Amino acid sequence: MFLGKREFPMSSITEKINSILIEDFELPADTLTEDATLRDDLGLDSLDAIDLASKLEEQSGIVIETQVLAELNTLGDMYALVEELVAKG
Repeated sequence: MFLGKREFPMSSITEKINSILIEDFELPADTLTEDATLRDDLGLDSLDAIDLASKLEEQSGIVIETQVLAELNTLGDMYALVEELVAKG
C-alpha cells in the first residue's frame, strides 16, 4: 500500500478523480489540492469515500480495498493509490 508523498503531474487519473469530485460531490476545483485532507478540507465522510472509490473502480477497472481506503488521509494519497493500482493493471 502506498501512503507516501509524491509529486504528480496533472495526469488523466488526477483529472478523472477531480472530475468526479467536482461533478458528483460538487466540490470547488480550487479546493482539490494534493494536501487537501479528504475529511477535514473536502468534507468527505466514509460513505463519500466509498462512493468515490466505487466510481473510480467502474471507470478504471481497479479494485480499491475498503481497509486501504480508510487509511487515506489526503487527496494526494488518493491520487497515488489509484495511479499505483492502474499501473499494476
